[in-house]
Amino acid sequence: MEAKRVEDSITEQIQILMPVHINGQDRLFGGQLVEWIDVVAAVVARRHSGHNVTTVAIDNLQFKAGAFINNTLVIIGRMTYVGNTSMEVRVDTYVEDLAGIRKVVNRAYIVMVALDDDGNPTPVPGLIVETESQKAEWEAGVRRRALREERRREGY
Repeated sequence: MEAKRVEDSITEQIQILMPVHINGQDRLFGGQLVEWIDVVAAVVARRHSGHNVTTVAIDNLQFKAGAFINNTLVIIGRMTYVGNTSMEVRVDTYVEDLAGIRKVVNRAYIVMVALDDDGNPTPVPGLIVETESQKAEWEAGVRRRALREERRREGY
């Protein structure tokens, strides 16, 4: 199985926020954004692994700003870390104004597991990290994985 580069699976989704996406406070409904984030993360993981995937954990989901009706939302996912069968995907969400300037709305780390045809976890390709930013994400992914394992041992 040949390792893949981060760029091989980057995924971008664009949404224009409509009234159906808005909560009672006239902001983007958080659950809607979580759905879009999960879809983007799944596409990144499918592109990397070449398999169907399932979400194992949403690890660190931070809302940094609101989004409103008629905003253009840009959601970008990229691979940050891979294990044997699991993959960590960083998903950043931005509001983009009409001049193309983006402001961060959300950052999330999603853990996906690749599945074989019988629905069992299956090995995934390695990840080639080339830039300093990608190396930093990898190291942070190692730390997040250790924290997830510690929480699991504690019954969290």
